Amino acid sequence: HVPQWNTISVSGYHIREAGSTAAQELAFTLADGFTYVEECVKRGLDVDEFAPRLSFFWNSHLDFFEEIAKLRAARRIWARHMRERFGAKKRESWLMRFHTQTAGCSLWDKQPENNIVRTAFQGLAAVLGGTQSLHTNSMDETIALPSDKAVKIALRTQQVIAHETGVTETADPLAGSYYLEHLTNRMEEQAEAYFRQIASLGGVVRGIEQGFFQREIGAAAYQYQQEMEKKQRIIVGVNEYVEPDEKLDIPIMYIGEEVEIDQKRCIAEVKRTRHDRATTAALHALTAAARTNPGESNLMSHILDAARNYATEGEIRGAMREVFGDYTEPAEF
Repeated sequence: HVPQWNTISVSGYHIREAGSTAAQELAFTLADGFTYVEECVKRGLDVDEFAPRLSFFWNSHLDFFEEIAKLRAARRIWARHMRERFGAKKRESWLMRFHTQTAGCSLWDKQPENNIVRTAFQGLAAVLGGTQSLHTNSMDETIALPSDKAVKIALRTQQVIAHETGVTETADPLAGSYYLEHLTNRMEEQAEAYFRQIASLGGVVRGIEQGFFQREIGAAAYQYQQEMEKKQRIIVGVNEYVEPDEKLDIPIMYIGEEVEIDQKRCIAEVKRTRHDRATTAALHALTAAARTNPGESNLMSHILDAARNYATEGEIRGAMREVFGDYTEPAEF
């Protein structure tokens, strides 16, 4: 009923921020995307009716060529699976629309100006990999919410890439590079190996329930940390080229307690002036709908009704928590 709605952005960003490798981010994110497609097809939807509105959200880290290869491999894998696995006929269903954000986990509070350089290379890799939109992080995000100056530098980084480097003048400027094609092929092979492993576990949901993804990401994060501590992986200004007497000399944004106090006052006023009986009824209806057929009922209309009656996000979540409970990590993880 809403054909132009962007249904979901399938995110790999949080996977990479948790410590995954590029290959894990690629494989796990695409596996999630395929699972959404499978579930929609099971519900009787034509793949060509919804696939063009799906989009992805990637992380761009610091291994420059690896990140470009990851994004190129992602586009290739998605197109092939949509054609051959799901039988998509529309060209729009084969195309991967995606946004990229530079890696927050690569930023450091030591010598924070170095983060400007890191972000610039990450943003360039995203563009060379074919991103449709880009978020460049600010140099001070590891310390506080970004200052106005830091935000402007992050914005100017994008603008320099767009207007001064010439990389936007061709769709795939690195195509034909032997090294990059090799990396792309290797990344694709690693992803397909993970797909087979996930399938052997019973799919993505069963993999989550068994703690597979958490274990894989945790092991990769631990290895990265070990490499850094042993200086097998050099982080400039952090474990090498350190300034012993470094002093932080960039402006840091400070948000006072009055912001929290004012927000609490606003919420209290909403609760005081809303129609409590209508709000309570809407929340009870949401819980009842969730309980009727857990996992199958479409709860969106009930959620919207609760919101229109000024239920808070916490109250809406609480109404569903009565049925679904809270997620906890599997015991074996």
